[in-house]
Amino acid sequence: MTAVALGVGLLAVFLRNADLARVWEAMRAARLDLLAAAMVLILITYVVRAERWQYLLAPLGQTRFGVAFRATVIGFAASAVLPARAGEVIRPYLLARREGLSATAAFATIVVERVLDLVAVLVLLATYFVAFDPGMGSRDSALFSAVRLGGLVMAPASVVALVVMYVLAGHPQWLQAWLRGAERVLPGRLPSILARVLRMLSEGFGVLRSPERLVASLGWSLVLWLVICAETWVVARAFAIDMPFVGSWLMLALLVVGVAVPTPGGVGGFHEAFRLGATSFFGADNDAAVGAAILLHAVSFVPVTLLGLWYAAREGLDLKGLTQMTNRANPAEVKA
Repeated sequence: MTAVALGVGLLAVFLRNADLARVWEAMRAARLDLLAAAMVLILITYVVRAERWQYLLAPLGQTRFGVAFRATVIGFAASAVLPARAGEVIRPYLLARREGLSATAAFATIVVERVLDLVAVLVLLATYFVAFDPGMGSRDSALFSAVRLGGLVMAPASVVALVVMYVLAGHPQWLQAWLRGAERVLPGRLPSILARVLRMLSEGFGVLRSPERLVASLGWSLVLWLVICAETWVVARAFAIDMPFVGSWLMLALLVVGVAVPTPGGVGGFHEAFRLGATSFFGADNDAAVGAAILLHAVSFVPVTLLGLWYAAREGLDLKGLTQMTNRANPAEVKA
């Protein structure tokens, strides 16, 4: 209920200055060809996600693209309709069950994905600041400074996360030494349980053992986020918002923060992040920005949610079944 209330509150902020009649007119006037292109681009992102995931899963064993794609789409659909990012648990659990892998190790690849996503977004943001910024700080200095500060804070955090995963993946002797020390202070069976989980996590971080694989995985991540930027840019152009393609790299940082707000399907946070960026940095009319945010969110979430729920139904899963799967998913019990 807290997440729903937060989403409602953010929607109220998002719509506080909007003239709904003008918003509707802006949506009706949006270019349908560009909106159709945006839908194609969002489909491409899930193909890229599945390809990248297969690459991260390769050290664990062979996986099929169709299984990875279906599990990815079902997972994102579940995150859109269920609380607490449930799809992040469902996705590796489904794939592990189909391919006979360790669910904990498969879940670890999701952790790697998230860190690579963060690094890719930061690379695009840093590239924008260094090479393309036309003086956005003069348009909204407070927001621009906040985005720049956020990037400076998250950059070392992403490096630390990669280092920790690298240690877990490539230096098991350090992990064993830490666990021996933990055994002296942790009660009962907790050290052995922790050791098993960390061992499986280190297997999932296997891609980090190879610099070539790590660089290739980051390359996939950059392709993914460039396609997402292209989708954002295309929708903005459909509403005649004067946003250059590289400007979508700056907008991307705001949208990532908006989606991170724990509301169902990113509702509210995503919308306000786009509206704020479009009006503050690119001089968009508020009503056009509101309409663009609504359709960008719809293009980004509705098709994958419908497709994911259809795939789930073919697996014999409804919303109740997906919820039960989230509750019972115990990665340590799936084949290691």
